[in-house]
Amino acid sequence: MSHKRIPKRKAAMAAGGVVALGAAAILLPQANASQDGGSPATAAPKTLRATDASDLASRLPGLLGDTFAGSYWDSGSKQLVVNVVNGDDTAVARVEQAGGKVREVANSLATLKTGAQTLKADATIPGTAWAVDPRTNKIVVTADSTVTGSAWNRLESTVDGLGAARATLKKSAGTFKTFVSGGDAIFSQTDAGGVRCSLGFNVTAGDGTPAFLTAGHCGVAADQWSDSQTGQPIATVDQATFPGVGDFSLVKYDDAATEAPSEVNVGNGQTVQIVQAEEATVGTQVFRMGSTTGLNDGTVTGLDATVNFQSETDPSGVDTVTGLIQTDVCAEPGDSGGSLFTREGGAIGLTSGGSGDCTQGGETFFQPVTTALAATGATLGAGDQAGGAGDQQGGAEEGGDSIGGDASAGAVDPSQAAGDGQEGAGTETGSGHHSSGRRH
Repeated sequence: MSHKRIPKRKAAMAAGGVVALGAAAILLPQANASQDGGSPATAAPKTLRATDASDLASRLPGLLGDTFAGSYWDSGSKQLVVNVVNGDDTAVARVEQAGGKVREVANSLATLKTGAQTLKADATIPGTAWAVDPRTNKIVVTADSTVTGSAWNRLESTVDGLGAARATLKKSAGTFKTFVSGGDAIFSQTDAGGVRCSLGFNVTAGDGTPAFLTAGHCGVAADQWSDSQTGQPIATVDQATFPGVGDFSLVKYDDAATEAPSEVNVGNGQTVQIVQAEEATVGTQVFRMGSTTGLNDGTVTGLDATVNFQSETDPSGVDTVTGLIQTDVCAEPGDSGGSLFTREGGAIGLTSGGSGDCTQGGETFFQPVTTALAATGATLGAGDQAGGAGDQQGGAEEGGDSIGGDASAGAVDPSQAAGDGQEGAGTETGSGHHSSGRRH
């Protein structure tokens, strides 16, 4: 299949993939069960859709103050579980009034943050990561396969010092890395060779010009980007952050007349309309799109994650990125910058890096979209959606079966969809293999 150039004055690239990635239609699952119609005055927790749970979770820190110790969505009961400390009766009443399920825990967010600061000071080791898991009310520390010998002993000692009630340590079979090279829809040529990444979400820059978000390590690697491997540049990096407090880039289309649709292309002509940016909530199902591996789904497992990537410019150095979303979604080289979103069309994140692959499984970290929008001053799509979580509810209304405003022909098993997406990944450009690009 030959690559189809997209005229700049007609339409920009759809986020997350090229024009056609798979041989079969890829449709996302239908909406979750609607929340109950119980009275707000009742103490019984409400059943919530994932979108509604995310909206409630984003309001809780302001509502509860220091008593709030995190929250997560229980997909089985479809309830938002809210952690509180100190058994504060007022906080409990507020959570119940809002429809959440109260869970009293030992560790406050301040306590967990202090633990994370200790890890940063004493265990910033390449191949390590840590994130707050509200389900266990602990910091989960992960070491990849490169952390051995004295480095492992140092990490283990630091975690032990935090205490078993505050932190746990686990091993990952893979290696933490950024997922560049062999990707899909955006390309650049540098002195060191070709680079490929994935477009995340189309946005409108603060000055009103069309642009898109992708990974920061992609923007640091190259200034100009094309929609084909040998084509002329169509977009130029305006801002890029990596490493440090995030992994995101704002890339402006060179032609101010470019139309930048607020949608994610999930293959075979299917698109998901992106209606708003949302904060991630632990426990919710999310979807990631990238041409190397197609469409894959998984669950948010941790927030405010810190990842220590091995520096690819300094053999003895480390590239630390903070403030990321941790998931059990798989990804591979070439998926960097790609879209993380919900079935209702909420923009959640941009693929940063992780370990493993989509054969054996793994874990992937994402840059929150809300943070990237706030930092760059951009808004989603044509500028008519809020940079943060808004009031729009996507295409899936209560009890409905639509996604992105288009009627769905029915739910498709995400694992089958992922297989279809991976089969077609990379063939549109004619160079989907990892050797076509480079890691940086």
